[in-house]
Amino acid sequence: MLRFLWDSISLQMLFVFLFVFLLISDYMKRRKPKDFPPGPFSFPFLGNLQFLFDKDPVATTQKFIEKYGNIFSTQVGSMSFVIINGLSLVKEALVTQGENFIDRPQFPANTELFNKLGLVSSNGHLWKQQRRFTLTTLRNFGLGKRSLEERIQEECRFLTDAFRDEQGNPFNPHLKINNAVSNIICSITFGNRFEYHDEDFQNLLRLMDETVTLHGTIMSQLYNSIPTVIKYLPGSHQTIFKNWRVMKGFVCEKISKHKEDVNPSESRDFIDSYLQEMAKPNGSDFCEDNLVACTLDLFFAGTETTSTTIRWALLFMAIYPEIQARVQAEIDAVIGQSRQPALEDRKNMPYTNAVIHEVQRKGNIIPFNLPREALKDTVLAGFRLPKGTIMIPNIYSVLIDKKEWETPHSFNPGHFLKDGQFWKREAFMPFSIGKRACLGELLARAELFLFFTALLQKFTFQAPPDTILDLKFTLGITLAPQPYKICAVPR
Repeated sequence: MLRFLWDSISLQMLFVFLFVFLLISDYMKRRKPKDFPPGPFSFPFLGNLQFLFDKDPVATTQKFIEKYGNIFSTQVGSMSFVIINGLSLVKEALVTQGENFIDRPQFPANTELFNKLGLVSSNGHLWKQQRRFTLTTLRNFGLGKRSLEERIQEECRFLTDAFRDEQGNPFNPHLKINNAVSNIICSITFGNRFEYHDEDFQNLLRLMDETVTLHGTIMSQLYNSIPTVIKYLPGSHQTIFKNWRVMKGFVCEKISKHKEDVNPSESRDFIDSYLQEMAKPNGSDFCEDNLVACTLDLFFAGTETTSTTIRWALLFMAIYPEIQARVQAEIDAVIGQSRQPALEDRKNMPYTNAVIHEVQRKGNIIPFNLPREALKDTVLAGFRLPKGTIMIPNIYSVLIDKKEWETPHSFNPGHFLKDGQFWKREAFMPFSIGKRACLGELLARAELFLFFTALLQKFTFQAPPDTILDLKFTLGITLAPQPYKICAVPR
């Protein structure tokens, strides 16, 4: 009987049957629970193509907010997301109900790269333990102290010298800024800085920069949705894995050298401190794989975010020369030209501080924050989010909320000034909020102020002759300005 049925079924009928079976299976998998947030039409198997192929998902998200409100759902491949928007809802999710959304979802790409280890991808007890240890170690090596400020000031001198070598000619400041910012976290993690002409380190920075961009490509997104198929295909995801292997190799080499000359009674840097913790009887969670993951997280996050913000800052200054001139007037009045900027100067420089904050608001380098996962069934804004729901806090929606900002789409330092003094705004949250907020915020804020003021103290930034600069961006892990050349004219 079975043989008869098999013989009588044509190949076309078999394909139709398989297609219908997969369609039903896909529908059952995507079926939304009761009281789940609404969302746009989702194509079978692929999900919301608007996000998969859109070059500006930030703008697309704003359109969905207008249609569905401050909480809606989307689908990318087989994965479902809930995007939350607006100050009150983001605060509700990340602070008031923060414990319910404290975990990171385990995307296939992250699992492939970090195996649920490190500071960004880990969860539960392991995450709390690694974060606590890292914060303590960063403080021991100067976070919030004068010693770290001096390290940043020293790097500011190297960076201004490198800019001066360009003699006012057009150049791309990207790698120089990357190198300078990276040297701060490298001095803490590895115990040394790297010269701007170090070819091996420059190559590493290029790989990191390429990796940041490639994470936003279609193949990388598809890998997270259908990894069992995509992992066998060529594409950007393969380049990402290859680059991460090189960066892991760099960190492993540094760890090996530290092992050779580690002194149990003295700690020179983060790696030394971690190796000492590994040697303790109760240090079972402190293993070499975790050390590699934590070091890469520090190296990557400690370089990319601050460097990208400074690149936006120089671009804004060249596009808005009147704002640049006012910053320089304040620098000249408070600091002058005879000494370096210091963190103590910040309280006397409200306009410069306001400009830096406005760069962060308008630059919007991590618009969708980092995703969270519901630890248990949770009700948010009247909608039910079952355990395991992936939630994305749209920080950008807070940074341009017309209820919170007078001119949300303009570059306006006045957003952070009141009666001539600096004004801290609740809706300013580029470092996120809650227990998983950026652990390097204090370091990043110090770096931004010192690098920015040091550069504007010594140079005026202008567009090259016959060039019109624009604010076009590239979206990868961060939202970064497209490559540009600029003139650093000595003052």
